[in-house]
Amino acid sequence: MKKLLLITLSVLLSACCLQAQPKGPDADYIKANYIKYEYQVPMRDGKKLFTSVYVPKDQTKKYPIMMDRTPYSVAPYGVDLYKGGLGPSSLFVHDGYIFVYQDVRGRWMSEGIFEEMTPEKEVHKTKNDVDEGTDTYDTIDWLLKHIPNNTGKVGVWGISYPGFYTTAALLSRHPALVAASPQAPMADLYRDDAFHNGAFMLTANFGFYPGFTNRQDDKPTQRRGSRFDAGTEDGYDFFLRMGSVKNTNDKYYKDTIRLWNEMLDHPNYDQHWKDRNVLYHLHDIKTAVLVTGGWYDAEDLYGAINTYKTLVKENPKTPVYFTMGPWVHGGWSRGDGDHLGDVSFGGPTGPFYREKIEFAFFSHYLKGTELSLEPISTFETGINQWKTYKTWPPKEAIDKNLYLMPGGKLSFDAPAAGEGFDEFVSDPNKPVPFINTIDNDMKREYMTGDQRFASQRPDVLTYETDILDKDITLAGNIWANLKVSTTGTDADWIVKVIDVYPDSTKNNKFTGKEVYLSGYQQMVRSEAMRGKFRNGFDKPEAFVPGKVTPVNFELQDVLHTFKKGHRLMVQVQSTWFPLIDRNTQQFQDIMKAKDTDFKKATHKVYTSKDEPSFLKVRVME
Repeated sequence: MKKLLLITLSVLLSACCLQAQPKGPDADYIKANYIKYEYQVPMRDGKKLFTSVYVPKDQTKKYPIMMDRTPYSVAPYGVDLYKGGLGPSSLFVHDGYIFVYQDVRGRWMSEGIFEEMTPEKEVHKTKNDVDEGTDTYDTIDWLLKHIPNNTGKVGVWGISYPGFYTTAALLSRHPALVAASPQAPMADLYRDDAFHNGAFMLTANFGFYPGFTNRQDDKPTQRRGSRFDAGTEDGYDFFLRMGSVKNTNDKYYKDTIRLWNEMLDHPNYDQHWKDRNVLYHLHDIKTAVLVTGGWYDAEDLYGAINTYKTLVKENPKTPVYFTMGPWVHGGWSRGDGDHLGDVSFGGPTGPFYREKIEFAFFSHYLKGTELSLEPISTFETGINQWKTYKTWPPKEAIDKNLYLMPGGKLSFDAPAAGEGFDEFVSDPNKPVPFINTIDNDMKREYMTGDQRFASQRPDVLTYETDILDKDITLAGNIWANLKVSTTGTDADWIVKVIDVYPDSTKNNKFTGKEVYLSGYQQMVRSEAMRGKFRNGFDKPEAFVPGKVTPVNFELQDVLHTFKKGHRLMVQVQSTWFPLIDRNTQQFQDIMKAKDTDFKKATHKVYTSKDEPSFLKVRVME
């Protein structure tokens, strides 16, 4: 939903265009070939939503409709001011569509009160029972009746927060909605952007809400939000000096941002969050769907993967396609997608997706062109190749356990020894950083970043295989199954899966200055777990000091080959700052903790025959 793509593209770019006409590669073509209209489209409860419509000037034929519903502004406002680009990519502009952009309820120039991920209703008994599904239905109905020369077919797309609105559009179940592409969609706000397994995503959320909050009432506006100025580029130092999360209000926000307070008021997975999980509602869908995500999406990886899995499970007769590439949040929509940080993907991947998958999908369902597209299109990192499958995870993938072994070893063979553990002291006042550079944001390159800096710390446990004598491909989700104990009553557990390059590896053209790929420890997948939620996100439970306790959690899916000559590594730690907030290591509501509540604790990870810790992975055979 938030941060890098959407602050830079949706908030800053759109907002800066409120009074100025944007210029893009298709700007002149759009002005020459499209006419822009603006409407206040009425909803069933009487509220009106601001809607911009770009119609081809050539009215000798009919066109399908492509719609994007967004909380990030349809700017520029004014019929004489045009967007610099239309549709998911330039291919759509030149092929001819009616393009529709709508400020969602309660945002920018639309009426109503905004809610984070508007709770969907299963039943709509009265005209006041509205949600994003009904708003989409009413909008489509109005467009079909009032926009001349439409074919009666509608497609919807959107990235991140607009990806959620695309998923919600499926719930309109309007017969004219024939194709939809939720891309990096938020699916469960608690699990996507707010809390990862109960650990609060601090740096990603903190800077977002001042810019997002341009209004908190029902009054339409073109006013922008304000960007928070931390006064430093050193996010690690800033957040450490800030202290506990409650200080965000005591020192900065002063309880003025409603949506920020909603997160702080609901650290558990209570009804507030359950109401904002759109996955519960994805049944009886007839619309063809293309779900798109990026393997290195730091914001909404969960949303893309689980939107696809839920749609396939609940709607087995509906055409559902799934694409995962080597991209950051929204990275497929622009640029080459040929690298992330120091890691090369062997060539451009974005143009292939935009033409052969996205454009082909919508062209088929909206214009009747031929479509040759397998249900699953995934990019296999490590060997940098596109792969197609009938199902995901691939049926060829076999479940195996990858064991943390005594002596820092990692093996597919279970430990034989009866006893064994590794321990470390976790000090939340000296937390492990999530990146090895100075930055004041959730730097997206951390998803493939070199982890050698973490391996050198005494509060990070490192396990690795011998040099691989053959390729090992992991395909599908990864589950951490840890046996742990702590001297405290709560603890965070972060697990990272890492590809260790051979010492002979040479730098590529993307490798940063003073960086060497020789021995590089590339992060492939990582995730955090707030230990008190190990038995349920809605029922926190204290650890019993010294008691061996299972902590199991999902790290999400991968498709990555650890090549012959490489090593496979796993790291375990308990702080990851300021990517996630600090755990006091005491059983309490951390959102209300005082600065003095943060305590050192000694953690143990068990590696014995009787108390094994392992990752459950899927290996291609």
